[in-house]
Amino acid sequence: MNVVTPKRFTIAEYHQLIELGFFPEGDRIELIRGELIQMTAKGTPHTVCSSILCRQLDRLLGERAVIRGQDPIALPNQSEPEPDVVIARGKDEDYLAHHPYPEDILLVIEISDKTLDYDQTIKLSLYAEAGIERYWIVNLPTRQLECYSQPYQNAQSQFSYLSRQIFLSNQSVVIPGFEDALLNLSRLFPEGVGQ
Repeated sequence: MNVVTPKRFTIAEYHQLIELGFFPEGDRIELIRGELIQMTAKGTPHTVCSSILCRQLDRLLGERAVIRGQDPIALPNQSEPEPDVVIARGKDEDYLAHHPYPEDILLVIEISDKTLDYDQTIKLSLYAEAGIERYWIVNLPTRQLECYSQPYQNAQSQFSYLSRQIFLSNQSVVIPGFEDALLNLSRLFPEGVGQ
């Protein structure tokens, strides 16, 4: 009996496909555990939240960190996701030769509405497996921030985070690694977002 198995790609093969123009201009593709995943189109609330978040982080952190919006990160599990926001160590020029690796990353943030289940399961497991210390989900439907930390692997070899904290839209949260930087969540959930 023949068993059908999907073709999995390495990061190097994925980069070759990009260089060869395999993906049409504007195609939004991520490499997740060797599989090519078509990304969901972003709605207006998602786009507005992303813009506000990047502006707020830039204002709060300035030159103390690299803030990347919807740019790839390189993970050891044949994955090159494009999180909505990444805060990485160093300066932008540090990533000319390669995308940030897990050890470079202070925080990964996904903004979730239509992708909430995917971000709470597949992406959460992916980031925990890669050793990303802190992962946040801006949960637009419930107007709250989910903060995950302490990645671990359980007895069934599944990856997750030991700690999950919820912050409401009327609260503020400290940005990991920057105890003096307080993010006001009411700015991320303007009237009409998630309602």
